[in-house]
Amino acid sequence: MSDITEAGLREFREHYGDDAIGAEGLFAYTYAVLHDPVFRARHSEDLEGEFPSLPFYEDFWDWARLGRKLLDLHVGFESVELYPLERMDSRLRRNDGGRGGHDGERVVLRADKEQGAITLDDKTTLTGVPADAWRYVLGSRSAMEWVLDQYKEKKPKDPTIAEKFNTYRFAEYKERVIDLLQRVCTVSVRTMEIVDSMAHWEEGIGLVTFRERERETLSPPLWFDGPEDEEWLEELRQIWLETSSGSGSPEPT
Repeated sequence: MSDITEAGLREFREHYGDDAIGAEGLFAYTYAVLHDPVFRARHSEDLEGEFPSLPFYEDFWDWARLGRKLLDLHVGFESVELYPLERMDSRLRRNDGGRGGHDGERVVLRADKEQGAITLDDKTTLTGVPADAWRYVLGSRSAMEWVLDQYKEKKPKDPTIAEKFNTYRFAEYKERVIDLLQRVCTVSVRTMEIVDSMAHWEEGIGLVTFRERERETLSPPLWFDGPEDEEWLEELRQIWLETSSGSGSPEPT
């Protein structure tokens, strides 16, 4: 991890009093923090132009563990299992010489988020895309939409290139794109599971977070372990009572 400076590594070791913190652990910690919804919300403007200072979260190794999960998922996206999207192939064929298909199928590559569907061409549609798959956003659009955009047929502006070198046809990569979309769908859903464990909103409760951030900036400052656990919910209610006394906020149920 050559991008981790000795000065930065030393500062983290001194803050946490832990010489076991190494460059790989700090990189994973940083990767997790950059996905933290609370951090991203607070520094949304800074993240557009520069990199804000890294915060010292309560438990370094817990955050490094989350970062390692994300790294393994994103770096190894080609080996994750295929998400079980349903493939629907129409018997209809276009025979008008349209680009992209062996039988003149018109290339579409369009996402319908509300219906959870992706139309590849006149013949094939993928359905069953979960809502969480669209939530994993890279820049201005979801990872799923990035895949669709990368495989569109685009005519080069230069006439010479368009005539002699514009040989890409979606039909030749169609099966590969379907495979890739299923894997990216799996990655997107799992990424959002990890991100939601860092911070998410629950109706009647408010912001639920993993570990403590800066107490005075969270409302209410909660810790996320597992919403299905009744013992955890009771502890959550006690935290709410201690931190929201007199605020007039509704008690979580």
